[in-house]
Amino acid sequence: MYTPISYSSNHTFFAEFLEVFFPEIHFHLDYSVIKPLSEEMFTDLIEGESKRADIVIETKLKGHDTLLIIYVEPQSYSQSGFHERMYHYFSLLYNKYRKPILPIAIFSYEENRNEHHEFTIAFPFFHVLTFRFLILELKK
Repeated sequence: MYTPISYSSNHTFFAEFLEVFFPEIHFHLDYSVIKPLSEEMFTDLIEGESKRADIVIETKLKGHDTLLIIYVEPQSYSQSGFHERMYHYFSLLYNKYRKPILPIAIFSYEENRNEHHEFTIAFPFFHVLTFRFLILELKK
């Protein structure tokens, strides 16, 4: 039995959400240690816009002292560069908390999705980075 998190409506059924849609993740988490972090605001230094990371939860792996952050980004419309935005928020969260982060994108629109679920930086001579995130397509 889970105790609903009363921090905000975005976090109330977080454990149940993971149990239904990501059971392999749910199995590994210790729900006695769960801390919703404030909704994170980021300022894009180039564009000057403030942006918000919607759901950010700190929890722990079962049987380990490892704290981790689960970052969930709901997306209700098609957006070019979404994969890059996921990486950007991921890197800002990592810079702030210095903890492992598990990123999840939730897509809730019907049109054909053409977003990528990874962001890559590479050259013909060197592969620098591949950032991947989990996806959930609610309309499927």
